[in-house]
Amino acid sequence: MIPSQDVMRLKSALPFWVSLLALPLWLLGAWFGGWVLFLLPLHAWTLVALLDMVAGVNRENADTETPDADLFWYRLVTLVWVPIEAVAIFGSIWWVGTTDNLSWWEALILFFGVGVMSGSVGITYAHELLHQPSRLERWLGDLLLALVCYSHFRSEHLLVHHPWVGTVRDAVTARYNEGFHRFFPRVLSESPGSAFRAESARLARRGLPWWSRRNPFWRYGALQLGALALAGAIGGWAGVALFLWQAFVAIWQLELTNYVEHYGLTRKHLGEGRYEHVRPHHSWNAAHRVSNWLLINLQRHSDHHTRPDRRFPLLQTYSADKAPQLPLGYPAMAALAMVPPLWRRAMNPRVRRWRRQFYPEIADWTPYDTGRLPLPRGAP
Repeated sequence: MIPSQDVMRLKSALPFWVSLLALPLWLLGAWFGGWVLFLLPLHAWTLVALLDMVAGVNRENADTETPDADLFWYRLVTLVWVPIEAVAIFGSIWWVGTTDNLSWWEALILFFGVGVMSGSVGITYAHELLHQPSRLERWLGDLLLALVCYSHFRSEHLLVHHPWVGTVRDAVTARYNEGFHRFFPRVLSESPGSAFRAESARLARRGLPWWSRRNPFWRYGALQLGALALAGAIGGWAGVALFLWQAFVAIWQLELTNYVEHYGLTRKHLGEGRYEHVRPHHSWNAAHRVSNWLLINLQRHSDHHTRPDRRFPLLQTYSADKAPQLPLGYPAMAALAMVPPLWRRAMNPRVRRWRRQFYPEIADWTPYDTGRLPLPRGAP
């Protein structure tokens, strides 16, 4: 018999298992095709946004001293997702290649939905895992990133984004008035090289060359090639193409989230390449209940930047006087970001209020908006 305390912990953690609802939608779409294929992407965007409106917000904070042993049911969902996502991706490749249930355009929609799943859930879980001290969890995070051919995200996120968020060194801090359709290609072109330079600088500090076997880019390449080879072995060149299509969709989902998280929020330049420390007001937050379940509290983003190693159930929420708040959860805001005029109408006034609230002494924001400030001292 499960002890009553464990039952309570399981009941508390179960809402964060909402990601598993994507699995029956994936299976139904693969089996029936047609309009049913749209249920999976609509679940991640429309349904979650509607449920946010019904369920409201949650501003309760957990005890940050809760031991890891009490978080088992929370952590488990991030661990079991790895084989689930692998089965969804490679099982879909096998299914498309062995059945005539789906036309070519239905196959594209199926893998679009799989990409939404591997991006909104898979990369979010990878993000949680790569921040943890456990070697197993970090490896599982690497596997999830390899499934979307975006392994360099680990290096870029840990070595660049967290130290230099809100500065010109961080590619994924979206600038004020920068539309997503300009932001996305900029990030795709800058991030791989940025991550490689950061790893090379880390190795150089240890007296090692960039080609050292300790450079994780060797592991990244091996894992990604392995994933592509498996896709090819199962479905031939069509399997590789479908694998890459879902990977692109997943990356698009990730960078939409990155765009929302820090849009227009910059750290104050103190002169001579010195910037203020990261503070809670340098991230957009959302307290919406259901989207926080789906994204395992990623929307408590200010606290994540304050304590990057803090596990997701323990992340704290902040009031509006300490950290800026979004009007909707990340999924709805990401959809809004795809229409830049609507995005600017909703967000630019909020950025301007944020500037008046936290930096009334700054009269000219042009260097911040154009990215013409000096690189931070010590940045690779």
